[in-house]
Amino acid sequence: MSDARGNRVFQAPNLTSVFAALVIPSAAQRREVERSRRMTQSTATGLLDFARNDDEDARSTYIRMKNFWLVKQEPSSYSWSDFVAEGQTSWTGVRNYAARNNLRRMEKNDEVFFYHSGEDKAVVGIAKVIRTAYRDATAKEGDWSTVDLAPVKPLRKPVTLREIKSDSRLKGIPLVRQSRLSVMPLAEPAFREIVKMGK
Repeated sequence: MSDARGNRVFQAPNLTSVFAALVIPSAAQRREVERSRRMTQSTATGLLDFARNDDEDARSTYIRMKNFWLVKQEPSSYSWSDFVAEGQTSWTGVRNYAARNNLRRMEKNDEVFFYHSGEDKAVVGIAKVIRTAYRDATAKEGDWSTVDLAPVKPLRKPVTLREIKSDSRLKGIPLVRQSRLSVMPLAEPAFREIVKMGK
């Protein structure tokens, strides 16, 4: 094709080559795309690993958390000595809704004070939960639960209710405020204080 104004020959561009240059990436471009893809994939994998590890840490923290409890028993019907001789027991017979709900909140390996009610009125030993709540087969009707407990150790010296009430650090615990409740939670500081009093 001639350009009449300049008396020069005008060479039309090779459209196929131009189109290919625009559409088909070069080898260098392909390498850069692949490198970016690998980096993105690696970052995503790292984030997933971080999230997974963080979730596992959270579960581990939850597993390590322990609750503390106190259960009451009339020694004339089932004493600490009976408990130790038996080796473990199912804590059946709870027929109070608040106490039942506390049983259902217990987790395996939670620590539990064994308290002699009646005339003794004293914490005499420490037990632990070995099986979490399940249906109480001794209940003829209603929705009642039990847990399995095993003895850990006796307190060297029983800690009486009188001593507990005289300690200002323990005045707010359920044993003092809700004396008729047979299964109750304790905060760890209160639990440790009573253990210390029993040494």
